[in-house]
Amino acid sequence: MSFSVVIPARFSSTRLPGKPLRDIAGMTMIERVYRQAALSQAERVIVATDDQRIADQITAFGGECCMTSAEHQSGTDRLQEVAQQYKFTEEHIVVNVQGDEPLIPPQVIDQVAANLAGQKTAGVATLCEPIVDDTSFLNPNIVKVVADQNGLALYFSRAPIPWPREFPDNRVASISDTLAPMRHIGIYAYRVALLNQFVTWPMAPLEQIECLEQLRFLWSGERIHVAASVEDVPGGVDTEEDLQRVIAMVEAGKP
Repeated sequence: MSFSVVIPARFSSTRLPGKPLRDIAGMTMIERVYRQAALSQAERVIVATDDQRIADQITAFGGECCMTSAEHQSGTDRLQEVAQQYKFTEEHIVVNVQGDEPLIPPQVIDQVAANLAGQKTAGVATLCEPIVDDTSFLNPNIVKVVADQNGLALYFSRAPIPWPREFPDNRVASISDTLAPMRHIGIYAYRVALLNQFVTWPMAPLEQIECLEQLRFLWSGERIHVAASVEDVPGGVDTEEDLQRVIAMVEAGKP
């Protein structure tokens, strides 16, 4: 199985400006993401950015960088441009690793690529993990996913789904043995042919409501394969609080 990793990285961030270049125990966030991805079985790892400061940082530590348009509305659009620039074949698998996941385990990168390679009905593959506490279940910043018996996504939402009829009397922890609510892990594998289609589709109404780009695939009739992650995936970095949490984990030797 052959696949490439692309890491979209923007300098601007409303909640954490300059996020890719923030220091995490002596190494920038984007370098940590890159080095984790490089431990996977990917044949190449590419950072896709429109910011020269990020590109300079990638070059400084010997990484591979692709300069892309500043007009892209999403990371998926940026991926498609990389695939176009590199002339990847339509069947080539590209794994989108978020640029704010400095502790992403390499094993889950390999897992999501292999899952897509083994799929005939799904054009996208992604991962999830159980939600075991009520706070996470009710948090709109934690995206939930519900899949069918074949591991194909039915829906993604910021709302708590599936909703236990007796909640809160029936707490999330008490239903985890039957049908645990699942947190979506924001890693995706795509075939280039589907990326080429994606950039031609208008934003879907459900995508606009939930602000979840993956709903454009479902709206357009594409199936998304979902599997439980083989490794725990620490949350990404969206805020200063998240950054301090990750720094503490790295300094404690717990990436």
